Amino acid sequence: MLKVENLNVYYGGIHALKGASLEINAGEIVTIIGSNGAGKSTLLNSISGFLKYKEGTITYKGEKLPQSPNKVVKMGISQVPEGRLVFANLTVEDNLNLGAYLRNDSHKIKDDLENVYELFPRLKEREKQIAGTLSGGEQQMLAMGRGLMSDPEIMLLDEPSLGLAPLLVQTVLDIIVDIRKMDKTILLVEQNAYKALSIADRAYVLEQGRITMEGPADEIAANPRIKEAYLGAKK
Repeated sequence: MLKVENLNVYYGGIHALKGASLEINAGEIVTIIGSNGAGKSTLLNSISGFLKYKEGTITYKGEKLPQSPNKVVKMGISQVPEGRLVFANLTVEDNLNLGAYLRNDSHKIKDDLENVYELFPRLKEREKQIAGTLSGGEQQMLAMGRGLMSDPEIMLLDEPSLGLAPLLVQTVLDIIVDIRKMDKTILLVEQNAYKALSIADRAYVLEQGRITMEGPADEIAANPRIKEAYLGAKK
């Protein structure tokens, strides 16, 4: 469904992604794990068109993905960015409607809005509240709901549990599983490798800009080197 091949991305003289390749099939949850600075967000931002790359290819359903965020969204891919980035001065409802900005199917937009409120009842309770006054967990729910409002086939989730209390981390991950049940495909970057691997079908390990390991999530989680490096286990 989505294929990244030999992707090289540079920040000036810094070689941030070094020949990264991965593939995502329809209906999967695929996670990318790695330390801070490994290139995980760079990879997502390249797919979504926020970062330009000169070497490699990204294709979606066999078609080359444009390096333009609005065109990527129109093709059926949305990104929920790290740090949530909600429109703090607008209401919850306005934030969600902005997620549907590129759509013109007004009847289905209304249905999708109700689906988002069903998935996130807290947002329904606060639909007229200014987004900047929400808690961190509520803002994360809003960012995910806004991503859903573009009616994507693939969602790119960048560190959705960052800064959240442990109880909310599990809630967010449970919601990701529920989103997959809505016929969505998910590419997840998550600092909590243990939690990410627990819900994913497959995983890629990204280290210093290179994909160093890939496979079923349970096999990656069971790998001794991965356990030591990312899951807190000792030799």
